[in-house]
Amino acid sequence: MDLKALRRAQNDAVAPDREKWIRRNRYYYADLERFLRFTIPVGSRVLDLGCGTGGLLASLEPSRGLGIDLSQEMVRTARKLYPADRFPNLEFREGDAEGLELEEAFDYVVLSNVIGELSDVWAAFRSLRRVTHPGTRVVVTYFNALWEPVLRLGEKLGLKMPQSDQNWLSIADVKNLLELNGFEVVARGERLLLPWNVPLLAPVANRVLARLPGIRHLCLTTHLVARPAAESRAEEYSVSVVVPCRNERGNVRAAVERTPEMGTHTEIIFVDGNSNDGTVEAIEEVIAEYAGRRDVKLIHQVVPGSADGAGHGKMLKLGKGDAVRKGFAAARGEVLMILDSDLTVPPEELPKFYAALSERRGEFINGTRLVYPMEKEAMRFLNKIANRAFGILFTWLCGQRLKDTLCGTKVLLKRDYERIVAGRAFFGDFDPFGDFDLLFGASKQNLRIVEVPVRYRERTYGEVKIRRFLHGLLLLRMSAIALRKLKMN
Repeated sequence: MDLKALRRAQNDAVAPDREKWIRRNRYYYADLERFLRFTIPVGSRVLDLGCGTGGLLASLEPSRGLGIDLSQEMVRTARKLYPADRFPNLEFREGDAEGLELEEAFDYVVLSNVIGELSDVWAAFRSLRRVTHPGTRVVVTYFNALWEPVLRLGEKLGLKMPQSDQNWLSIADVKNLLELNGFEVVARGERLLLPWNVPLLAPVANRVLARLPGIRHLCLTTHLVARPAAESRAEEYSVSVVVPCRNERGNVRAAVERTPEMGTHTEIIFVDGNSNDGTVEAIEEVIAEYAGRRDVKLIHQVVPGSADGAGHGKMLKLGKGDAVRKGFAAARGEVLMILDSDLTVPPEELPKFYAALSERRGEFINGTRLVYPMEKEAMRFLNKIANRAFGILFTWLCGQRLKDTLCGTKVLLKRDYERIVAGRAFFGDFDPFGDFDLLFGASKQNLRIVEVPVRYRERTYGEVKIRRFLHGLLLLRMSAIALRKLKMN
């Protein structure tokens, strides 16, 4: 069962008891209604995504209120509670927030505690473009990640409605996802330091302390209000997807079949690093099979049979960074993309990177694996800790937000890459991985870096090629070079 089907089934199961849970936590839900009624004028046209059993939408008194929910049972319950003959201004439909099929625009779109359950928040925000007009306001509320242990404990104690595993997104994550899809945040805030009606304490905590700098970041809920940004026409580009590979025979066909066509033309360039498991033969096979249908090429990182190609030590020295550079040099596309051949970042995610670049959301598009929950074996615990630490360090070094520096998927225009190449001597040939060379180069060229969240998958073929401690030392050395070059210049 996929993630979306699992969440639909879980919400179907709790739908009959949802009103009971709302009554049990009435203080919280009353505060949520109070905030939304303050934000949304009575008589507005309101779309409520993830409407549940409909009470929140009804409380807003819209002139036209449409509630959409993935759960059939939630929608059925909402229709019983708010029948059309008594509430002609309300309508409830089963539907998917990540793929809206509506042809009408609303004054307000509400996503209340929904984004934590979405399988693809980017897709949901993308869908909002179908239902908004220039004056629309999008209102997003969600739980603070600091409260995750408390909320999980509440579920175990029977004090909170059970929910599936959540996406625990930060304000910066949500803001970034909105901006990637053409919305700009106009207001934000936090509410409920104490979500229980404790006499004397609750008013002081929630009306006074929750408003204070620093303390407000400890509140249970966060909200953002966004509006559609002025749109500029997206550019159309040709695309080159560079796939560095070494001993990835089992992933070759999937890389071709699952990589979408993007822009005016898409070429796929495999750069083989002296594989000995049949990878080259697999690439040649798909090239022949897809001739005339897909533009697939093979280049060798080291010429087969040469002295350089014989030694493992030489290959280790060349590394992925060299493969990427050779692939980019051979690329004919206007947009350059890196797709790791282990396919732990799904090729299906690449159109999001293309959209971010072609719509001018950024100039250097970096993937981040640290927003959504990962599959259990996708990244080891120490690797995850190291990635977060390097993200903090790189944010400071580059002066731009970076959550995941080592995600292999990176996208930029070829003309901007050529500027990085022209300035490469500033840092020197110091990066066997290629990630730092590109990130530091983009920072030096003052390219705007934005990140696209991706769901990181487990490897299904081949072996992990990262040596945690050896490569960790290399990363620290490269960070020291960047510190000296960027901050102590």
